[in-house]
Amino acid sequence: MNKKTLAFPYVFWSAAFIVIPLCMVFYYGLTDDTGAFTFANIATIATAEHSKALLLSIELSLISTVICFLLAYPLAMILSAMKVGQHSFIVLIFILPMWMNFLLRTLAWQTLLEKTGVINSILAFLHLPALEIINTPAAIILGMVYNFLPFMVLPLYNALVKIDENVVNAARDLGANKVQTFLRITLPLSVPGIISGVTMVFIPALTTFVISTLLGGSKILLIGNVIEQEFTQTGNWHLGSGLSIVLMIFIIVNMVAEAFFDKDGEGTAL
Repeated sequence: MNKKTLAFPYVFWSAAFIVIPLCMVFYYGLTDDTGAFTFANIATIATAEHSKALLLSIELSLISTVICFLLAYPLAMILSAMKVGQHSFIVLIFILPMWMNFLLRTLAWQTLLEKTGVINSILAFLHLPALEIINTPAAIILGMVYNFLPFMVLPLYNALVKIDENVVNAARDLGANKVQTFLRITLPLSVPGIISGVTMVFIPALTTFVISTLLGGSKILLIGNVIEQEFTQTGNWHLGSGLSIVLMIFIIVNMVAEAFFDKDGEGTAL
């Protein structure tokens, strides 16, 4: 059988669920109700409401990405130092939560954090103050960190485990201490993993609307919530698509940065 024939299902899948939807987004985003070409839908990102939602999304996404990095890097270093194989049980532990439905994981945190939830019930039993975190930016950040932390750990681990031990040992033989070795050898060589991890966390965090809906309630609107409401509630596909194009710009910038810093795919190949 011809190899091109075997690729047909993939081509069909890509066209049906990637190319055609993207074309529809660009069509609606660059036209008005009459079908005339316009940039007005994209320009609405400059309005007070939409710009506030976008800036808040960027802020929370950056905070979540930084927290994920601070948690993931030491963990990835420990795993790489333990000579843990890529298919070992320890690595499986960090991948296992990704097998569970994203919505269920977020609903679980909603149950834990709500005012009458599990955590506050335990605190009340211990006669401790209640944890009033639900429907706040902190709850959204917690949900982002929990859901996207594995996407930071795996690229970092993959980059660190590929660092040649002889390079590190050579630096120590030449008199470099642990801090100097880390700053001059380990950290620079793990940049591809850092870039991949940042991209894989920042973009989903920026575009999410499920986490902010469940853990932030109706009090906190991120740009993802605004877009989701334009499609599902107001039925304004033109405005929703225009705002989606703005988010695509962020995605493209991140993809270009990842391709530039990780040309060999060292941070993503597992």
